[in-house]
Amino acid sequence: MLAVAPWLMDTFPDAQLVCLGTGDPDLEAGLRWLEASHPDRARAWVGFNVPFSHRLTAAADCLLMPSRFEPCGLNQLYAMAYGTVPIAHATGGLRDTVLCYDPADEAGSTGWTFGPGCTADGLKTAITHALTTYTDYPAAFAGLQARGMARDSTWGGAAANYEQVFSWAKTDPPYAK
Repeated sequence: MLAVAPWLMDTFPDAQLVCLGTGDPDLEAGLRWLEASHPDRARAWVGFNVPFSHRLTAAADCLLMPSRFEPCGLNQLYAMAYGTVPIAHATGGLRDTVLCYDPADEAGSTGWTFGPGCTADGLKTAITHALTTYTDYPAAFAGLQARGMARDSTWGGAAANYEQVFSWAKTDPPYAK
């Protein structure tokens, strides 16, 4: 994300970027550099606060999740529930929950994904698709928001899916000679 940020600021003059996180000191320094380099359009919150993270996610148009590894991922689910469209690296749970937008068949789309590999070029491509849709095709973007908000990401929905699998397993016994 830090490698892509200068390109984002140059290519999309109306874009604003707010980053929240803590961890590797070099990445934290990069977030501070980003804010200092673009004080009118970029903010860095180095640290973490759960209530603030939810407010920030709900206020955004898009959520960047260029995770190198993400076994499940909750932030993209929170984002979709708030009407914030995720842009995510297609890995782990992100690949399973963020269904990449296809303008020819919008039916299941909930965001944009990129991969294989977590690369700056892949993230740039996904951001370009997202921001082009946002600015040039607002009805399509609104459809992404609506599908994300309609998505059942509750434990009750997940449990019902597991129960269905077990039901199918009991209905179709294994073949034995």
